[in-house]
Amino acid sequence: MSLGWKWFVEYQTPHSAHMHGIKRTLHSRRTKLQQIDIVETHEYGRMLVLDGKVQSTVRDEYIYHESLVHPVMFAHLNPRDVLIIGGGEGGTLREVLRHPGVRRAVMVDIDAGVIESSKKYMPELSAGAFEDKRTELVIEDGRKYVEDCGRKFDVIIMDVTDPLEDRPGQLLYTREFYEAAHNILRENGILVTQATSTYYSTYCFATIYRTIGKVFGKAGGYHVWVPAYDSMWGFAYGTKGPDPKEMQVERLGKEIKKKGVKGLRYYSGEIHGSLFTLPKEVVKSMKEKGEIATDSKPTFMPI
Repeated sequence: MSLGWKWFVEYQTPHSAHMHGIKRTLHSRRTKLQQIDIVETHEYGRMLVLDGKVQSTVRDEYIYHESLVHPVMFAHLNPRDVLIIGGGEGGTLREVLRHPGVRRAVMVDIDAGVIESSKKYMPELSAGAFEDKRTELVIEDGRKYVEDCGRKFDVIIMDVTDPLEDRPGQLLYTREFYEAAHNILRENGILVTQATSTYYSTYCFATIYRTIGKVFGKAGGYHVWVPAYDSMWGFAYGTKGPDPKEMQVERLGKEIKKKGVKGLRYYSGEIHGSLFTLPKEVVKSMKEKGEIATDSKPTFMPI
């Protein structure tokens, strides 16, 4: 039986996909770098899609963005200067700026079109973050910025597109990039990156984790269920100091109040503990699968 809807199909592998019912297309444009589509869906409301891959929806984006940002921001004792690579819709910037102790948040995105489109059609994702006096917005390739900036940061957050061949993010998951990022982190600095699905692209997740570990020495991974992605979604981090995994639930609850971070919808001390509770098969893959990604041999998702 036809419901009379248009369907957007997102492939997770060459052999599996999930679908979203589309009410209408609000915005569609092609920049020099990628295809941008913002559609209104029946289940998730407005949705940002880049090159056929779902990035954020107004209904569930906070699950992803809070999980990406806050474990490392609370693990660091005093994150004052934060660098965000990617994150064009502004959700990651919004979450970083919830921390009153942040004095400077530099956001570097390669495609101004994503920022412009998101501000117009999905403004609640940035929630005024681009106008915050602590924000410094740079339109530039994130790799080039990290290699050339000469500035130091306490935390680096990578909210970049998936590692797909010939796409903008493919060289932001390699040993050479992480070495450059390591160099601009201060003592006790922490880097975190989105690291693809821990189910559909386990090998890619394990490779990102192992590559970061090769550079930082101390690394880890965690994941969260993101409904619009229809998957557990992975994050990997490397640290020069505190390990986010070692934070105690009781202490974290106190830290959230102490630091004056308000407006959280998903993240809490209890949730923090669950993020780092990985299934045996994922832990095994992190130890046994994957390899060190390099500029000459990067890692890619299945599709």
